[in-house]
Amino acid sequence: MTERAWRNWYLVPYGIWLVLFVIAPIVFLLYESFLDIDGHWTVANYEKVLTPIYLKMMAYSFWYAFLITLVSLLIGYPTAYWLTKTRHKQLWLLLLILPMWVNLLLKVYAFLGLFGTYGLANALLQTLGVGPRQLLFTDFSFVFVSVYIFIPFMVLPIFNALEELPPSLIDAARDLGASAWTTFRRVVFPLTLGGVKAGCQAVFIPALSLFMITRLVAGNRVITLGTAIEQHFLVTQDWGMGATIAVVLMAAMAVIVVLTGTGRKEGSR
Repeated sequence: MTERAWRNWYLVPYGIWLVLFVIAPIVFLLYESFLDIDGHWTVANYEKVLTPIYLKMMAYSFWYAFLITLVSLLIGYPTAYWLTKTRHKQLWLLLLILPMWVNLLLKVYAFLGLFGTYGLANALLQTLGVGPRQLLFTDFSFVFVSVYIFIPFMVLPIFNALEELPPSLIDAARDLGASAWTTFRRVVFPLTLGGVKAGCQAVFIPALSLFMITRLVAGNRVITLGTAIEQHFLVTQDWGMGATIAVVLMAAMAVIVVLTGTGRKEGSR
């Protein structure tokens, strides 16, 4: 048997995994999206998802995902830039990655204690003379916890892009009289745009479908498509409507991937 044939055989487990855990679930969702709660074939689910209540929910989902991505980028880019300048960058990267090893539910419950009425955050505010505040079940707590969860996914691709940037280009810009800001704006940022786009993808796409953080930290103040999917599958048992929202969400994610998918090539030129 030739080496090429052996290589094809190696692809078999990957192909099986792809069919079972990627293609089959998508096909199942597409099929379910055309069924009503009684199991009858219908297109009413797609008509319903275009009603004002679901369009408003979709707008909220995109707004919060955009806000989480923007805050993550504003914090993540300077952090990644600072990491490239430190002496012990591998140690700092390890400290950044370590929280990712902790279960997501445990991290969210930790913030419930920190932001609670008698939590550390309110104790600090009371010490400063501000007094206790309602921190849980607010937009602020939802965005804060979400940014904390997703920030490593923004920092890591930007850090890799900055590490791959040839120092000679920065030196050349400075030799030509460019200021630090001009060097960043005309050289550093355009050449690391691939990492920025990859980080935005890694944050924006999962932020679109958040439901656990929405439930536990924001309460009923933040209603997103992820929350609606959870409700339809687990509470109302309307799998068809839940599948329809999931299909719309997947389509939106696919569009985002297509729009930002050329970032790596652009950044490497």
